[in-house]
Order: sequence, then structure tokens, then C-alpha cells
Amino acid sequence: MRAETQANIEKIRNSLELLGQRMDIETAQHRLEEFNARVEDPNLWNDQAGAQKLMRDRQMLVDKMGTYDQIKSGLDDNVELIELGEMEGDEEVVAEAEQALADLVEVAAAKELEALLDGEADGNDTFLEINAGAGGTEACDWAQMLARMFTRWAEKKGYEVELQSQEAGTEAGIKSVSYKISGPNAYGWLKSESGVHRLVRISPFGKGTRETSFASVWVYPVVDDNIEIEVNPADIRIDTYRSSGAGGQHVNTTDSAVRITHAPTGIVVTSSEKSQHQNRDIAMKALKSRLYQLELEKRTASIRESHEAKGDAGWGNQIRSYVLQPYQMVKDLRTGFETSDTQGVLDGDLDGLMASVLAQNVSGKSRADARSEA
Repeated sequence: MRAETQANIEKIRNSLELLGQRMDIETAQHRLEEFNARVEDPNLWNDQAGAQKLMRDRQMLVDKMGTYDQIKSGLDDNVELIELGEMEGDEEVVAEAEQALADLVEVAAAKELEALLDGEADGNDTFLEINAGAGGTEACDWAQMLARMFTRWAEKKGYEVELQSQEAGTEAGIKSVSYKISGPNAYGWLKSESGVHRLVRISPFGKGTRETSFASVWVYPVVDDNIEIEVNPADIRIDTYRSSGAGGQHVNTTDSAVRITHAPTGIVVTSSEKSQHQNRDIAMKALKSRLYQLELEKRTASIRESHEAKGDAGWGNQIRSYVLQPYQMVKDLRTGFETSDTQGVLDGDLDGLMASVLAQNVSGKSRADARSEA
């Protein structure tokens, strides 16, 4: 067996070891049986929130077990094919099995990174906010491009994307937008995107000059119903105002939009897509999630120290640069990861960029440390 193939087999086995240890493979089947027994309880849905959490936890375990079994089966089957092919002198069979193992290395490595999403809130749904920064109309257009990029990424993952609020730009694009993104590990993946994103391109607005634009991205987990976050009514101001979506002067406006300002932290959250009652509820949940995120960061010293530490969306604070002119390059300034496939990235191919951040720092640990502690 070739040395390269032996190395691939070893990589897959290492990934399987981490996957098995992270999910506690020895007890996984027993835990699944416990989940199944609870699912059959006729009183399960008396507690809607508890039932939904149970079903999600069960599905996550099923997915992890399925992934482990699929990778292990692929490894065993192709090793056996190589051995049989070598015995029979069938080079075509050997070559196909070796390529299958090379492909499996990439799959196993990606799943290994997913397994390292073990932070306190990594498995939660998430809120994603985008705000145009320095650059005027160019920045508003860039914010809209980022919104498209992230929604496409989420849809490729099979996540549900729900618009929470949006403010259109004066001439083009958007000043700000907020989404709720729901799916397994949504926060764990997207938390790497918090920060300032910088775009360099030729202006599409008739200037013909090279322009630099900025937009800030803020990601924070949706707080589970079983996590209590206390908000002092004296610390918040609730404002209602007339709101309309994109569509011009004929779009109806209502008094349903709600803005909540939290005085101690300066956090402002809005919701303008539902009735006033629903918007108030959505905005309060968003505020609690933001406060929970701040508390997580204080305890883990993770992405940044506080809301204010994120910095202005301008020079010197960016985490990633997207250069479309004079050359094509997207580079993460934290990890050095770069790709010339700028169109692919803007179409939602973000896994490589996100994985580079996860590999560097997952829950405060390097990938090597996480593997050794597993």
C-alpha cells in the first residue's frame, strides 16, 4: 500500500477517534434509546419548548452517530478494496479506492471541526446583524452583498432564515438588517463572522474609481428557554415607530416597529416585521440573547471583550478583506486563510474561511489541544 494512502488512512482514523470521543461513542446507543423512550411519552408535547429541545438533541445525536458510522464504513470498505485489488493485481480498483479515501479525508476533517463546536452555546440558533459602516452608499450596497452571502450560506446548510428587521439605504442597499438563523450549530459556525468586513472594488455607481467599503457583522446566540436572563425594566427604553419595507411610496406603513435600548450596555435591538406585540417579544428575546452573549464572552474571553470592543466599521478593525480589484482575493486577517474564488465566497461558500477560524481557536482551544483533551 502506498505511503500516501497509509497517511490518509491514519488521518481518517485520527478524525474518527476525535469524533467518537466527543460524542462518547460507547454510550451513544444507550442515550439514543433513552431519547426514543422519552419521544414515545404521550405527555411529551404538553411542554412545547421542552419537547422541541428534546427532538433537536435527539436529532443531533442521530446525525453524529450517522456521520461516524458513514466515515468508518467508508474507511473499512475502501481499505478492504485496496487489499483485494493488490492481491488480484487490479490497479483500477486500487486507484478508485485510494481516491475515495483521499476524498474521505476531507469529509472527516470537516466533521472533526464540527465536533469541536463544543462551546456553551455553539449548538444554538443565532441572530445575525449586519450594519453598513464607513463608505456611504458603497457601504450600504456592501452590507446588502453580505446579507446575500450569509443567507445563501445558511440555505446551503439547510438552515431556516427569518428576517427580523431591515432598514434600507438612502440611495441603494441597506443600512442594517437582522436575521434569525435556525439549525444545528448555527451559532457555532457563524460566531467566527463577528467583526468588520472590508470590500475593495471598482464603484458600481458610475464613479469608475476604486472604492473601499466597510460593514460590521454581529453574531449572538438565541437564548434557550431554560436559560434565565434578568432584565431590569428600569434599564430599558421601548420605542415604537412607523416602519415600512422596501418598495417605495406605495408600501403601507404601520406603528408596529419596536426598538429597545438597554442603557447599561448601549445595546439597541429592533424588530419591524410582525405585529407590535410580536415585535416587542422578538426584540426582548434579541436583547436577552445579546446580554447572554456578553456574559459568555466575559467568562470565556472569546471573540471580543464587549459590544463596544468591536470597534467602528472602518479602517484598522477589519477581520476579513474581500478584494475584487485590482486582483481577486478574500483573506481572513486572523488566520491568513485566503482564496481567489471571490465569487464563490460571495455566493455563500464560506466553510473554508469559517473552518480556518475554528481550527485556530475553538472554544478557547487550538485544534491540537482539543484533540489531545478529547
